[in-house]
Amino acid sequence: MSVSGGDTAGPSDWAVERFGRHAAALSAAVPRHLAKAHARARAAHLAAGLKKRSPYGGALAEAVREGLADAARELGGSVRDIRGYEYAVINEHVLFPYRYADKPRPLECARLPADTSPTRRRLFRAHGPQEPDGLFEVDAGLATEEYLGLHEAFEELGASTELVCVFFTADAENGIHLIHWGQARLEPDRTFTWLHKEQLPVAPVPPG
Repeated sequence: MSVSGGDTAGPSDWAVERFGRHAAALSAAVPRHLAKAHARARAAHLAAGLKKRSPYGGALAEAVREGLADAARELGGSVRDIRGYEYAVINEHVLFPYRYADKPRPLECARLPADTSPTRRRLFRAHGPQEPDGLFEVDAGLATEEYLGLHEAFEELGASTELVCVFFTADAENGIHLIHWGQARLEPDRTFTWLHKEQLPVAPVPPG
């Protein structure tokens, strides 16, 4: 597993390999759009005036997706609609944003919830890194239609499009705490094995 702390001198070799000439701009755009998304979500949180069942989490998830879609358009990439949600695609890499905690917890704590949608699982199974060939291979007789479906590439993305994770922590009061991106394999217990991860800087919240 490769790890980087986020090189301020320029994008990493990993980022350049995946995003080409857009690597530097995207490395800067991701933290900036997450900060903007937090500002929008916090505004929704304050407007609701609720102590419980805050709209912050849902508003943040949608605002982050929209922000990354805007970043893709700015860089000449594309935006694909998958089951009603927009995903940014740049240089045949689709960005998957996920807030894994509302506190600044280590990336190793990240885990998908038990009620994770089939769409999310399929994105990881079909477009994310997989186990080495032959490891945990499923017998043909046990390969159910559901199993095979989760490993089928989304037509909207194409079989060659690979998943890049954008994982972060945030809360309504303190904003974005941590941002990581990289490539991770989803395990059966809904945790992740990171083949590569890098920490990105946190951008300041834009003035209201």
